[in-house]
Amino acid sequence: MSETSSTTAGPEPVAPGGGSGTAQAGPDGSAAPGFEQALRPHAEDTFAGELAALAAADDRTRPARWKLSPWAVATYLLGGTLPDGTVITPKYVGPRRIVEVAVTTLATDRALLLLGVPGTAKTWVSEHLAAAISGDSTLLVQGTAGTPEEAIRYGWNYAQLLTHGPTPDALVHSPVMRAMAEGRIARIEELTRIPADVQDTLITILSEKTLPIPELGTETQAVRGFNMIATANDRDRGVNELSSALRRRFNTVVLPLPATAEEEVDIVSRRVDQLGRGLDLPAAPRGADEIRRVVTVFRELRGGVTEDGRTKVKSPSGTLSTAEAISVVTGGLALAAHFGDGVLRASDIAAGILGAVVRDPAADRLVWQEYLETVVRGRDGWKDFYRACREVSA
Repeated sequence: MSETSSTTAGPEPVAPGGGSGTAQAGPDGSAAPGFEQALRPHAEDTFAGELAALAAADDRTRPARWKLSPWAVATYLLGGTLPDGTVITPKYVGPRRIVEVAVTTLATDRALLLLGVPGTAKTWVSEHLAAAISGDSTLLVQGTAGTPEEAIRYGWNYAQLLTHGPTPDALVHSPVMRAMAEGRIARIEELTRIPADVQDTLITILSEKTLPIPELGTETQAVRGFNMIATANDRDRGVNELSSALRRRFNTVVLPLPATAEEEVDIVSRRVDQLGRGLDLPAAPRGADEIRRVVTVFRELRGGVTEDGRTKVKSPSGTLSTAEAISVVTGGLALAAHFGDGVLRASDIAAGILGAVVRDPAADRLVWQEYLETVVRGRDGWKDFYRACREVSA
């Protein structure tokens, strides 16, 4: 469950992602000098200080080409305190066993498939796993309905191809091909959105650990350290279902929604704080109450029942994920900072909640209005929230 800092003057361009490991993050997790100009630095740059501290303290066995041991990778994701007092901030709040299974999978020859509903931090976990293991989270293929086979295998520089024919210099390496040659982690986002025939190009890569290049009469063999993390949306199972042959090459780990309201409030608070610092927004005094309200509304609407279990409510068509709650609160914080007194209030989050809930203007609006009248209106301490939501819903 997605880290920038203020812009500084200077002629140096933003360093490209690539996991050089030279950047050092500040004590608050902000990006190091040289990366402040990036709106969202890569994980290995943002948390370079924590990764360096873990590497220095890590005396356990590391798989080939891993920057950290599996124990240290899990600690990086889940948080902890090192013997020298360095505090590792949690990147993922959830069951420890899920992270341990994911890390252990990547230490074998099985690829990892992170499965879950939208907003369960699949991409976030994928990025941080790659950053901790390879020091490079940028070897990424974004899956869409138009993702071509070349995005996974390789392509050609057509100017050189027409001039000299198929030569090694004309070959354009895909992120997966680079990961194989360098022994790193490749990432594929939204695997089930990729057309089925393109998906199946992964079968040889994952089973034989080789990528044939028939035009050159050669192949790229994966070196030790190579593996793959793919993500897929639970709600997209019917888009391009994985073939049984491809599914067997993955070990599937399901990322659940936060189990409790307290856990979800903690996740939202942490991410809003990180995003707020990156956007130069002031901290939100008394913002915790509004964060809890957003989380409560989202949990009740997606669960179909109030938190006390006494009243059933209708669920809207949207997912109302933790990621959307983070977006609503961050938007409210920006409103409070730029058009208010900096204090996050119900009026700052009402419009964001309406936009998140009402995706279908006809059906969802009725669901929202019924929820306001039957649940929110009579809830103690929520009168200001009710009035704000009624005002933006009018």
